[in-house]
Amino acid sequence: MIRLDTPPDAIDRVYAKGLFALAEEKGGRALLEELAGEFDELVDMLRAQPELEEFIASLIVGSKVKEVSLRKIFEGRIHQYILNLMLLLNIKERDGRFVRVAAAFDEMVQERFGKVEVDVYTRLPIPEDQLTLLKNRLQEKLQREPVVYAYTDETMLGGIRIRVGDKLVDASFRTRLRNMQEKIGGDGLARMRENAGGAIED
Repeated sequence: MIRLDTPPDAIDRVYAKGLFALAEEKGGRALLEELAGEFDELVDMLRAQPELEEFIASLIVGSKVKEVSLRKIFEGRIHQYILNLMLLLNIKERDGRFVRVAAAFDEMVQERFGKVEVDVYTRLPIPEDQLTLLKNRLQEKLQREPVVYAYTDETMLGGIRIRVGDKLVDASFRTRLRNMQEKIGGDGLARMRENAGGAIED
């Protein structure tokens, strides 16, 4: 899964759609998923080598000089369609869009094949049997096949946080405590008394 601070915009999606249409015509689902996986690996590699990512995004280096370097670095190591995308972005001086175009392409593949990416955060690793159960429940709820990425967050007191796309479902203990503090403020205590049927006394 490709993580971004800034989501793809309309221009990014135009390039992604062009590549998607070509790959679908030439290789169908198998090629689309192959390219999505390769994009994911390539973006991870670029983030592990900031100087290379900066070079690709740079507009200071002339496009012809950069083309020679891009071919030398990537030719034969990545799919030709992805290299062609890099070279096209270079010609159009939109090199800095590469990672966002990759993310837009990944979104299209996930949407086409009924998958949805889900980030799950817990304080401790989730046992495999519970993770399988969670996947099944997510599939029932979302009506799509979830691609689950499980993470541990030691700052959590407990519970679970689930992010589906841009939506966050937060059931962590820390959030519950914060929500309780907010409810107690102002007229929150009175509302709590009402909800509890007078069980809370002064």
